[in-house]
Amino acid sequence: MDRILERTLLYDFYGELLKEHAKSIYEDALLNDLSLSEIATDRGITRQAVHDVIKRCNIQLEGYENKLHLVEKFEKTKEKVERIHAITRDYRTTKNTNLLDEITTLSEEILKDF
Repeated sequence: MDRILERTLLYDFYGELLKEHAKSIYEDALLNDLSLSEIATDRGITRQAVHDVIKRCNIQLEGYENKLHLVEKFEKTKEKVERIHAITRDYRTTKNTNLLDEITTLSEEILKDF
């Protein structure tokens, strides 16, 4: 997975668990695409301090994912839903009822995961 996309997903799922100061700096770097220098100047801190905060945030967010696996579950569910959509399109053209069994299986897997 692309590193920026991965960081964004981790932030979407776990960002609220970060301390407000760190969260704000992380948002500036990740979401607002500000450089370390720009963030440091805006906040009156060093580039190294900004770098350290971002690094700590990445470690924290990855730690949450390692324990909770919410992003992983989201990605798996998304893949299954995309497969259901593809099967539905195929069913509309083929009317193959065996496809309905696959939809049932996938939907049961999704429900079981939660």
